[in-house]
Amino acid sequence: MILTNTITAPGEEPATCACGAALAEGQKLCRKCAARERWAKRQAARLRLKRRRNLSRRPPRDPHRTPIVGATS
Repeated sequence: MILTNTITAPGEEPATCACGAALAEGQKLCRKCAARERWAKRQAARLRLKRRRNLSRRPPRDPHRTPIVGATS
């Protein structure tokens, strides 16, 4: 039997995060899980932006190393 100094009504359990951390009143995620969620959103945005940037990438207009058409060496 575990003795604690907190009193809870029957059926009323303290809020916990998915990782098991205790949450304060009104919190949905603990600090660690909230940081992980923010990182995942930023990472998804970065990948989406990078993919979009690669799709619309065009070659340069006048690259310096292209051979001149019709010139022979």
